[in-house]
Amino acid sequence: MACTDLPAFPDSLPGFQRLFPDEAACASYLEKCRWPEGFECSTCKSVGEPFRFANRPGVLRCRECREDTRLTVGTVIEGSHTPLSVWFWGAYLVTTHTPGISARQFQRQLGIPCYETAFQILHKLRAGMVRPDQDRIGGGNESHVEIDETLVGGRTRGKGRGVHKMVSVAGAVEVFWPPDADYKKRKGGRYAGRVRLCVANRSGDTLGNFVQSAVVPGSIVVTDGWQGYDDLTKAGYQHMPVVVGGKAHIAELNLPIIHLVFSNLKTWLRGIHHGVSPQHLQAYLNEFVFRFNRRRSPLNAFRSLMGIAGGATAPTYNALYSGLWQHPRVLDNVPF
Repeated sequence: MACTDLPAFPDSLPGFQRLFPDEAACASYLEKCRWPEGFECSTCKSVGEPFRFANRPGVLRCRECREDTRLTVGTVIEGSHTPLSVWFWGAYLVTTHTPGISARQFQRQLGIPCYETAFQILHKLRAGMVRPDQDRIGGGNESHVEIDETLVGGRTRGKGRGVHKMVSVAGAVEVFWPPDADYKKRKGGRYAGRVRLCVANRSGDTLGNFVQSAVVPGSIVVTDGWQGYDDLTKAGYQHMPVVVGGKAHIAELNLPIIHLVFSNLKTWLRGIHHGVSPQHLQAYLNEFVFRFNRRRSPLNAFRSLMGIAGGATAPTYNALYSGLWQHPRVLDNVPF
């Protein structure tokens, strides 16, 4: 879904307020995002100008079959009793606030009475950050892909030493070498492109499926010497394993960008959200990927989110808190 013929996006809060002063302005924007070529009735499929209601801007009535269509049906906002303007303000805060925003701060900023409502709105927006037709990274002649895993979590009091309640996360990142790279610079002049993150265990089947779902076949992939990556060459990748052996300088030389991504991820989780539960970790990974891949155009992230959210499925309150909801990820059929 693409948002076309829309006004220039504001670069300040006053500009945003002028662009979206009321429910009608928000409804008009969402309508253009949903139907770039004009309104299409969901019942009779006729295309044309619908009937509009001044007191119900979120409802459009087909002139042919006289059936009503709600703008929010089929979006992450569907079924919500929260005003559309609050959703727009929330999406703006989430996408333009560079370090992100916690549910508690989100609640205070928007004046939402209930913390659970703010928590659910944020998770609905995070569900809209994942494109259903997400493409794979890599495949370029001037880049390769670094792949590794890390453990996310922390020590548990009273559990003693070792890994307790930590979650394994697999990651892949495009790495580019500029033509005029100065190898004396930090990371050898390399810089990151797009990233993919997924909650996944370290088995060979899981890691192999993650790579095949996230990376274009034929790409140059650099990993450590873990045996879970042994079949990547058979899968059609130019696999370059590096035996790290616990030596930091070897990891820094061969896998610097993916480790930088992991470091930024953990700092972000601790600093903004003060840690997250394993149940919802994938949702936060999705948000981190969304932010990272749009870090050079944060103001365009709002338009991207509103477009993506038009075709996404979001959790209900009961599903979110009961654990029945599975946050979208690169691999929906891989055990972890």
